[in-house]
Amino acid sequence: MQRLPSSLASPEWELIDPTPDPVALFLAYNQQFFWGKLESVIVKWSPQMTSCAGICSYEGRGGLCTISLSAPLLKLRPRKDLVETLLHEMIHAYLFVTQNNRDRDGHGPEFQKHMHRINSEAKINITIYHSFRDEVRHYQTHVWKCNGPCQHTKPFMV
Repeated sequence: MQRLPSSLASPEWELIDPTPDPVALFLAYNQQFFWGKLESVIVKWSPQMTSCAGICSYEGRGGLCTISLSAPLLKLRPRKDLVETLLHEMIHAYLFVTQNNRDRDGHGPEFQKHMHRINSEAKINITIYHSFRDEVRHYQTHVWKCNGPCQHTKPFMV
């Protein structure tokens, strides 16, 4: 029987599970770190997201939210980056589901409490902001300008 690494960021995971399924990870982490409270949350890859690694969107009043993970930024990075990004967004989802906290940019005391708890338990390094600057810069190669009526209104995006 194979013994699993004690850290979710261990390089050994690259060999054990080189192409992880974010939904399977989500289901396991929901039980392991969030007491099963995120059952109504949807997790999906986003092929269009290129400026951030992940985002948690809140929908309606019933505690529904979606975690979108950037396929362009995460699919070719080490597994630990996916794990840490997913857990970061799961903290946002947990705060929304349990406290109706909709502040996506809110990385205050409650967010940091859970971040430090999970970092300690899983021996990983969830952070407030990612450091994928080179990848984000790579995808910022196009300048989009409206050719309709909005092209003459501020702000001009050129």
